[in-house]
Parts: sequence; structure tokens; C-alpha cells
Amino acid sequence: MTDAPDIRRATLSDLESVAPLFDLYRQFYGRQPDPTGSAGFIEARLTRNDSVILLAKLNDRAVGFTQLFPSFTSVGMAPIYVLNDLYVAADARGSRVGKGLIDAAADYARGQGAVRLTLSTQTGNIRAQHVYEAGGWQREADFYTYNLKLVD
Repeated sequence: MTDAPDIRRATLSDLESVAPLFDLYRQFYGRQPDPTGSAGFIEARLTRNDSVILLAKLNDRAVGFTQLFPSFTSVGMAPIYVLNDLYVAADARGSRVGKGLIDAAADYARGQGAVRLTLSTQTGNIRAQHVYEAGGWQREADFYTYNLKLVD
């Protein structure tokens, strides 16, 4: 049995651990490698404290992260978090790192008084969908999501 991952909130001192994982996450979604841009983006989030990044380690090696962005539900008049990014290194998949990150994200959001976590994933990302559904997440059936592209 694999050891449970150590999951904690990332700080600026974790930049060198999180940024490469973030770059791999972007590549998973079809983007070109950009280590410098990825490091800059993560550094800005950590410096400005405008997101929460949870870092997972197995045997002191960074193997995954999730990034939460705070928001609100106007109808519910309460805070929510958008689980915008979740990535587990290929060689750590199947070791419950993803589930650990999702559980840690839910615990963090609850602790901040949030009433909901929300996320989106590609329709073809079946493995992730199974993890979410096994954790009690429900696919939205009442609303459509629309996006307006502002920049090419």
C-alpha cells in the first residue's frame, strides 16, 4: 500500500516544486511547455495571495497540486471556491493523491466558511470524472456553461 500523501498549503518557498507541476498541468490541456511563464504565474498567485495552492508530496517529492480561487454565490450570499486546477504527476496517479487533494480542498474551503466548491473538467477526462463522482461531486444538469473568448 502506498503511503498517504502529505498535503499542505504552498508558500512562496514552494515555487520550485509547484511551478513544474503547473507547467505539466498546462501541457496536459494541450498548451506548449512554458517553464518561465508557469513560474511567473504561480509566483504571482503566491505573492498576491489571490489563490490557495495545496501541494501534495509523497516521500518528500512534490507529486501534485490543486489551486483554489475564492468567489461568491450571489444567490446564496456566501463564499465559494473554484477548484480551478488539479494535477497529479503521471507516476503518482492511482496512489490517492488526487483524492487527498480534493479532500484537503474541501476541508480548506469549509474552514473558510464556503458553502460550495465548483470545478470544470474536459468531457474526455474520464479518469478525473470518476474521482470526482466517487467523492460525492455531482455533475451540473440545470445550467449550461458559456465562455466568451476575450483574447486569442
